[in-house]
Amino acid sequence: MVSRNVVFVCILFASTSIMSGGQQGFFSAWQHRVRVTSSQQPRWPVPVFSPSSGLVQLVRFDAIRQYTPAHATIWNIDGGKGVNLIPWYKTEVDINLPSFLEHSAPGSIDGPGDFSLLAKYRILAANEEHGAYSVSAGVAGTAPTGSHKNGTADGTISPTVFIGKGFGFFDVQSAASELLPTGHTKTIGRPIAWNTALQLNLRKYFWPEVEFNATFNRGGANDGKTQTFVSPGFEVSKIRLTSHETSRLGLIFGAGEQIAVTHYHAYNHALSFTSRFVF
Repeated sequence: MVSRNVVFVCILFASTSIMSGGQQGFFSAWQHRVRVTSSQQPRWPVPVFSPSSGLVQLVRFDAIRQYTPAHATIWNIDGGKGVNLIPWYKTEVDINLPSFLEHSAPGSIDGPGDFSLLAKYRILAANEEHGAYSVSAGVAGTAPTGSHKNGTADGTISPTVFIGKGFGFFDVQSAASELLPTGHTKTIGRPIAWNTALQLNLRKYFWPEVEFNATFNRGGANDGKTQTFVSPGFEVSKIRLTSHETSRLGLIFGAGEQIAVTHYHAYNHALSFTSRFVF
């Protein structure tokens, strides 16, 4: 009986060791893949409002306060952000949780927005030592999980192109996409979004920026109308959490404000606070 117990304990210990080693190997390989992928592109932070032209692995949380033409406010908690992962070389997958909308207008109902996913592939890239540029393509999709008109009436698919180019301490990142509804096209339309961010790196950590966020409505209730915001912002990127040279752990903080510059606009301005945990 004793010998059987000893054999059982030895087998259990060996199995646990193998599983532990397998998990360590899995995460070690994942982090190595992320480091290699990240080292082949510029080290620009993701802009406050616009998407990144490269690939990132981080957890992001935003809080946005919108001020509408009717003098009401809408708090957008989380901003539809979530977890960005690099599961394969040159590939990013984003899992974005529904934002929560809190309205000040009487009669408006608070509630969650839509759940979304993004698959993104980096086509070309070079870090600052080899040209400082990045070109990516992706497809985003949303599910109509929003309640009480806090989301879209149907699911959507959005093919997107991302480009970026650096010039010393200055960089330009731009992204263009078209929203393609899976239903209710007559009411939702097929709007085109074009976002461009101009960033400047000052003293390593400080990144002032200005963005141009435009939406060109095609079809739907706002057919033919264009909405454009000029969005100054500022980021601190990135604050390393360890001194180990291979560690990616770090924090990024930022803020910005969208200011409407076209006659048509869903809100006058929006103040955004963003935080990211890089891993």
